[in-house]
Amino acid sequence: MTAETYEDAPGPAPEDKKAYRPLPDAAAKHRWRGEGMVLNVFSHGFLALWALMVTVPLLWALWSSFKTSGDILSHPWSLPLHPHADSWSRAWTKAHMSRYFINTVIVVGFSTCGTMLFGSMAAYVLARFEFFGNRFIYFLFVAGMAFPVVMVLVPLFFVTKNLGIINTLPGLVLVYIAYSLPFTVFFMTSFFRTLPTSVAEAAMVDGASHTRTFFQIMVPMAKPGIISIGIFNVLGQWNQYLLPLVLNQGNTDKWVLTQGLADLAVQQGYQGDWSGLFAGLSIAMLPVLAVYIVFQRQVQAGLTAGAVK
Repeated sequence: MTAETYEDAPGPAPEDKKAYRPLPDAAAKHRWRGEGMVLNVFSHGFLALWALMVTVPLLWALWSSFKTSGDILSHPWSLPLHPHADSWSRAWTKAHMSRYFINTVIVVGFSTCGTMLFGSMAAYVLARFEFFGNRFIYFLFVAGMAFPVVMVLVPLFFVTKNLGIINTLPGLVLVYIAYSLPFTVFFMTSFFRTLPTSVAEAAMVDGASHTRTFFQIMVPMAKPGIISIGIFNVLGQWNQYLLPLVLNQGNTDKWVLTQGLADLAVQQGYQGDWSGLFAGLSIAMLPVLAVYIVFQRQVQAGLTAGAVK
């Protein structure tokens, strides 16, 4: 009698019925393995398509910066037969991309440091101390993530104007910090809650103050999360366009890269210097790509560490 007849036969099953059980189980496992393979192929195909959609325009802009404007218009998809870097020098000097690059580094550097300092301190207090209004303050930060930047442009303009910091780099730094704090506090609060409290309690028993415990104990333990959210803040602030456009309209010497690229796109579009435009775009694009590639493992480690307790 086969395994299939045992399922329908009345009365007690033979003792060796279990020997036939692996047959349907093996078929089920084979079917599940086939479904998993189909899903795996579909997911990998989608990721490959998405990678092409992202990388091809970036690579096209990069190799177009080493071609002449005539080659770009006549052979847009061909590789540069005779690469030259004249467009990079024109974008760096004549289009003043060097000045905009330095301004962006200054603004993003100070704003990222300020965001991580104030955001980490606020997140540590909200995560480790219970006091009246704790949850209310936390949800205020969370609510700050729900407002699009376009909704606060007019109030921000008048606030910075009344404070006398409109059209200045320090004013842009303060606005960047305020804009990035909600997400930083939200992320770091969850991360600080996953850290063990025994080390901080031992430091407090040994006589360490709250400030010393935070900077010497908690900050090193939260280093993966700080690096992760720091990279996200750098990327977001580096590519910010609306805030500088509204709050930094004055002297062109104080413009940042996004403003310079917009102005370069208008000027070079009329002049026909497409290679210079792609060179300026590459100058603004390569630094953030390099930062992410260098700190890629730290970003992934911080995200997984903050998600698992």
